[in-house]
Amino acid sequence: MSAITSIDQTDLEFDHGTFDSAGFAVQALADWQTLAQVIDHTLLKPDATREQIENLCDEAVRYRFACAMVNPVWASTAVSMLAGTGVPVGVVIGFPLGASLVSTLRQEAAALVRLGARELDMVIPIGQLKSGNHQAVHHTIHAVANVAHHNGVLLKVILETALLTVQEKLRGAEIAIQAGADFIKTSTGFAKGGATPEDVALMRGVAGARCGVKASGGIRTLADVKTLLEAGANRIGASASVAIVRELGAE
Repeated sequence: MSAITSIDQTDLEFDHGTFDSAGFAVQALADWQTLAQVIDHTLLKPDATREQIENLCDEAVRYRFACAMVNPVWASTAVSMLAGTGVPVGVVIGFPLGASLVSTLRQEAAALVRLGARELDMVIPIGQLKSGNHQAVHHTIHAVANVAHHNGVLLKVILETALLTVQEKLRGAEIAIQAGADFIKTSTGFAKGGATPEDVALMRGVAGARCGVKASGGIRTLADVKTLLEAGANRIGASASVAIVRELGAE
């Protein structure tokens, strides 16, 4: 039986263990420092300038965010600025459409790893998933996962939940996990909707304790973060990161 046939027929029925969402949320929200450690400080606007990227990196160091997340064109700038700080650089690939060739994604991932990226956030091939071509989805993610994991780099796979049916979310999450995702992620922030607690809970239900769940897209307040952590997220992607941790007492 092939891996993808197995996904279609059985895997969603298994108990994959539990993740203590409530306990994790309490721990993460204990103070602004612990909260910062689960937030990817993000700037992915197409018109982002070098000055804005440099400011993002300065803030990532000041508040000790989980990573600074940038577009590929700014990877080398961010890596240079964050060298020796202990704050990793995350970079998006195949972003935001999820419509790149597999060979392009492999090359992009390898190039970014060589530049010093330590986390990669890729978009699932959305059209292939919606077409039911699960083998192609698995192959695409697995190809990038091989590059990432060979170099000790984390891979987060964006489902773009606003564009999917419930069944597609379930199937996409399972395929991504089996293909090697370290995190499954809700959104790019460029579609018609972002993270919702319902989608996060659904994704955590599929993931169990097998991988992380990252909520991103439209997260602007501490209340948003609390709701999404309690739903099952253990990583948050936000551009309003500084404002969020300041709500919890950061200066």
